[in-house]
Amino acid sequence: MRTAKSMSPRDARSRIAPGVLCLLVIATLSGKRDLRAQEPVAWGEELVFHTFSIAAVDPSTGESGVAVTTRVPCVGNGVPWVRAGVGAVATQASTRTAYGRELLDMLEEGLTPRDALDRAMAGDPESERRQVGVVALDGTSAQHTGTGPGYWAGHKSGLNYATQGNVLVGPEVVDAVAASFEATEDSERHLADRLIEALGAGQEVGGDRRMGRLQSAAVIVADPREGRSRRADGLTANINVCEHPTPVAELRRVYNTISGTLGYRTLQQYTGNDVWQVKLIMHALDYYRSDTETLEQEGNWRLYDNEIVSAVDEFRSNQGLSVPSSGSSPPGLVDADTVERMWIELESAGKAAELRRVIRELTAVRR
Repeated sequence: MRTAKSMSPRDARSRIAPGVLCLLVIATLSGKRDLRAQEPVAWGEELVFHTFSIAAVDPSTGESGVAVTTRVPCVGNGVPWVRAGVGAVATQASTRTAYGRELLDMLEEGLTPRDALDRAMAGDPESERRQVGVVALDGTSAQHTGTGPGYWAGHKSGLNYATQGNVLVGPEVVDAVAASFEATEDSERHLADRLIEALGAGQEVGGDRRMGRLQSAAVIVADPREGRSRRADGLTANINVCEHPTPVAELRRVYNTISGTLGYRTLQQYTGNDVWQVKLIMHALDYYRSDTETLEQEGNWRLYDNEIVSAVDEFRSNQGLSVPSSGSSPPGLVDADTVERMWIELESAGKAAELRRVIRELTAVRR
């Protein structure tokens, strides 16, 4: 049997479980691996994630994903599990990571989430210490919260999602997560985007009740569609914020940046994918090339040139935002306020849904 030291890079990558960040430390003197160095020391002897999470699917795209945050480092290494074309699992409280693979195997074999979870719980003597949520691609789900997880502990589910948490400020956390996710149904937004927003909603109302501990957050999504991922396992989004003072906000920042989502940077004479998003929006609102029925990606389509700068300045002026003539803003400024006003106007004009469908493809994250 080959050791990790003698594996090819491809072999080594293929043996890393989805969503797990592994640091293999080879003891140079003894030639033996120090297994303790592969996980945060704060995990201790027993793996416990007091946390809240949401496991969900989008049947329209086939995506399945989990988003989670807690006051323990590297939550993405233990709680979230997904499988392209199958479903998603969140295993927490007294965490048994084996549930990730086992429950997804049972879903793939044709069991319902309820039957799969019941079978798993029946064979687990520590079931009362567990909290688990599982969602299948058809939108059905099942959850378990034992009597062991600390106050407050509970769960909530709906079509296409299951949210669960323990050691929270109260039930308002899972309620907020659920309300946020339901509100973005049929919004033409990526599943990872929706999951991060739902997680943020739970955080805003209090989230994890503990203070003064290391915090982490993660989102992981798999997409079974051809060409959506460079990986055989179909992972697209896989962001693991192992430690950060505001991990959910950092999750959002990283996601927006790597997806090139309009608003992740302040636009002012740049070139990039988000420039094309501005042009599409200004065209839909009749500020940019309104005499053209459709815009084509030709020439300098990603360049923030004077033509689109003028269109943005006109839009800002009509919205009562500062303009260059006032001396308080540079030409063509697209900041957070401008982006917000753009979407308000698109909603009012009944064009937001169609633009989101177009932009959805522009911002797709492909690992």
